Amino acid sequence: MTGERDGGPADLVVENARVWTGEPSAPWATAFAVRGGRLLAVGDDAAARGHAGPGTQVRDAGGAFVMPGLVDVHNHHAFAGRSDLFELSLRPGADVGEILDAVAAHAAGLPEDAWVVGGAWGSNRRGEISSESVRLKLDQAAGGRPVLLMEDSRHNRWASTRALELAGVTATSDPGPGGVVELDPVSGAPTGVLLESAGLAVEAARARSNPLGPDEHRRASRRGVEILSSHGITAFQDAAASHEILAALRSLDEAGELDAWVVSSLTVNDPIFGFDAVGDELVWGGEKYRTAHHRPDFVKIFLDGVPPARTGAFLEPYLPDDEHGADVCGATALDPDELYGWLRRTAEHGLSAKVHCSGDASVRLVLDTVERLRGEGFTEPRYQVAHGQFVAPDDLARFAALGVAADISPFLWFPGVISDAIADVLPADRASRMQPNRALLDTGALVAGGSDWPVSESPNAWEGIQGLVTRADPLGRFPGTLWPEQALRLDEAVTAFTLGGATAMGLGDETGSLRAGKSADFVVLDRDPFATDIEDVVHTTVLETWFAGRQVFERDAS
Repeated sequence: MTGERDGGPADLVVENARVWTGEPSAPWATAFAVRGGRLLAVGDDAAARGHAGPGTQVRDAGGAFVMPGLVDVHNHHAFAGRSDLFELSLRPGADVGEILDAVAAHAAGLPEDAWVVGGAWGSNRRGEISSESVRLKLDQAAGGRPVLLMEDSRHNRWASTRALELAGVTATSDPGPGGVVELDPVSGAPTGVLLESAGLAVEAARARSNPLGPDEHRRASRRGVEILSSHGITAFQDAAASHEILAALRSLDEAGELDAWVVSSLTVNDPIFGFDAVGDELVWGGEKYRTAHHRPDFVKIFLDGVPPARTGAFLEPYLPDDEHGADVCGATALDPDELYGWLRRTAEHGLSAKVHCSGDASVRLVLDTVERLRGEGFTEPRYQVAHGQFVAPDDLARFAALGVAADISPFLWFPGVISDAIADVLPADRASRMQPNRALLDTGALVAGGSDWPVSESPNAWEGIQGLVTRADPLGRFPGTLWPEQALRLDEAVTAFTLGGATAMGLGDETGSLRAGKSADFVVLDRDPFATDIEDVVHTTVLETWFAGRQVFERDAS
């Protein structure tokens, strides 16, 4: 039992609980004491009660299961909040008919010139919607209004005729680096499907027509954090922040309304979001947004795209097709000198980096660049390979050797829409060897769990945790398993979404486990997941979420 007795009595003592601390040296306890938002002591009931005083709230947990607050190393909370508050939400897996019906129903309640904005359509629907005839059906459904619908990867878009007109997108438009304006094979007209940076012109047209103000950005961030709190998440990394998102987080924390630790990633290059300021305009000004619970400590670099669009960078070619031929491997968005330049400059300023890599060639380039920087004496910056679904076998051990964390996000370690779309463009022997999580852990890598919400349908970490163990769809919608040899144990999977994530974000001394001195971030669950059949772990429900010693979520008993 450890804890400080100086400084007055505890504000809160929780006893008679089954507490998984997440601390490898002392994983179990029955009680803990909290003072000033920090854990004063973690251990047995008697010792925790020893910190109680006349004003202490002493709570008998009645044997309830308590664990550290969950950590999400990769999400886009503000986009998710904006979608929840202001946009059309499509049913996951919706077919083309359902999408058109949803657009029609949503558009019916809008002014004639209003935009229909929302998503997400499945990446496996791209072939069905990429034609002029379907674009015309989209126009009809929207009553001629401009429409902009995001794909599930959030890298690609589907736009209506009016949206293309407002953006000035034609069959001969410059799509930008790595972008593609898909054309109808018969008419040669744009289909409305815009890959990667080709969608930025439409995003800019939408922003000009209906820009979000500071209050809307603040509401979006707050709503995103509220949803995360309902899933027990008390710390997260926003994977691509803008000035507006950073300002919203600062405002919330200064008002005492930021209910989670947030580490922001300042966007270096932006092939998909359409931020007004990125790179030098954003990165070097991030420090002014720092607050007690918000740390703008990372930059975000998009090094490639996504495999279904053949924009992920691989060491070996995609499957051949009529459009691309037989030797396309995809290309990195930055060349080796550009990547080194950014990582060197940011390291000199004490900034860490999260680098989006969906193909094994981009992963290798990150590892090569970090190896060069480590050799030059840059030992402090943290580096994360974001996604890293595909890693060459020779590169697995390099993660641990170079201190590079594996940000495994979104939940692509079991069959689903995106894994099916990847199987359409890669040879079967490669598509089936995705997310080598077991191999990364076994070679000593720090593995951190992330949702990539709203790319994933939900930030519910228990979906990801069960899938890490079973390599099967925890919701039972897709049959089979995906590379089951890469399964983790349950304790390893839970650690990936607690201390693993916190450590990767630079918050390992603040949160991610229950230990005296750390922030009092914890959740109360409806069950002990370690005593639950693995097929039922996904049904684990958060009853209460506490951040910095205060309750920020309580589930309605009804």
